[in-house]
Amino acid sequence: MIEEKFKLENQLCFRLYTASRLITQVYHPLLSEHGLTYPQYLVLLVLWEKDEQPVNDIAKRLVLETNTVTPLLKRMEAEGIVTRSQGKKDARQTIVKLTKKGRDLQKKLTDVPETVGSAVICESVTPETVPGLFCMLDDIIKQLN
Repeated sequence: MIEEKFKLENQLCFRLYTASRLITQVYHPLLSEHGLTYPQYLVLLVLWEKDEQPVNDIAKRLVLETNTVTPLLKRMEAEGIVTRSQGKKDARQTIVKLTKKGRDLQKKLTDVPETVGSAVICESVTPETVPGLFCMLDDIIKQLN
């Protein structure tokens, strides 16, 4: 008989992984019609908040390594969504800036947050409980980081 701690249904990581994967599937059709992937959408969210940021700052916000973000940004640049240039103060820095196409995507994707938010609303996750869920997830991320 298997110990309780080794049962799949008792693994927090499995639940988090499954929820993340399924939420990403909800994003897929909403983003793909605009030629975007979910990681590219995350970069856009960061740049829509504050344009013209160093790659390092974008990577920190996304809790990723720069060597993960750089190829993503190169693809976005090739697609005309962002530009990358040397920093003025520090030539070793690469500054990422939205193009007009990148800025215009914000208007085209305006319904995405509400659509995805509606998809996760259920008996235990309501608009009133979402802030508490965010706090719990932020605590987990902080602990693991």
